[in-house]
Amino acid sequence: MTETNVSSNPEALRIGVALYPGFEALDAFGPLNCLNDLSRTESITLSVLASTLDPVSTKTPAYPAGIGQSIVPTHTFANAPALDVLLVPGGQGSRGSSPVVLETITFIRDSYPSLKYLITVCTGAGLAARAGVLDGRRATTNKKAWKDIILLGPEVTWVARARWVTDGNIWTSSGVSAGIDVTLAWIEELFGKDKAKAIADGNEYTRHEDPDFDPFAELYGLA
Repeated sequence: MTETNVSSNPEALRIGVALYPGFEALDAFGPLNCLNDLSRTESITLSVLASTLDPVSTKTPAYPAGIGQSIVPTHTFANAPALDVLLVPGGQGSRGSSPVVLETITFIRDSYPSLKYLITVCTGAGLAARAGVLDGRRATTNKKAWKDIILLGPEVTWVARARWVTDGNIWTSSGVSAGIDVTLAWIEELFGKDKAKAIADGNEYTRHEDPDFDPFAELYGLA
C-alpha cells in the first residue's frame, strides 16, 4: 500500500514516479527510500503514477516463475498533478510497445516541458529516449542492456562509462543500484552535501560520489 505526503505547502517540491508492470523494484524503491528520508526534513510531495489505479507489480511475463511486489498508484497518467520532478525506473517491463509502455512514453513526453528535473534509472532511459526528451543530450543506462537501449535513441549521445550523467535538468543513471547514487547526487545538488551524506549514512549505504565510476562498463566490454 502506498502513502504520500499531501502537504499543502505551496513551496513543496512535487515529485512523481512513473510506474508500469514489470518495473525493477530497486530502480524505484532505492530512490524512493532516499526521498522518504528527505521528506523528514524537507517539504516534498510524492505522487505514484501509472496507467490505472490498479496495483502495479514488479513481476514480468519474461520470468513467469519469478516473484514480485506491487505498489498502489495515487494517480493515473491521465489525472496526474503538476510535477517538479519525475522519476522513471527501468525494468523488463520497459521493453516493447504494449499499450501501457506507450502510455508511459507519452506521459514522459508530455510532462517533460513543465518539469524542473527528470531522473531516469537503468533502462528507464530507454523510455525517455523513445519520448524524444534525450535527443541532443548526454545520457547513460544499464550496461548489461546497453546495446539494446542505445538503439532506442539514435540522436542521444550515450556515455558508456558513467555511474550517472547530468545534462541540464536531466539526470540519467546506470543499472539498478545506480539509482540510489544518482538520487543522492541530485539531493546533494539541491539540498547540500551534508543532507545527502546524512541520508546515505542513515541507510548504511556507501555511496559512489564519482559519476564516472563504472566497473560494469568494463564487465560488459563497453570501456
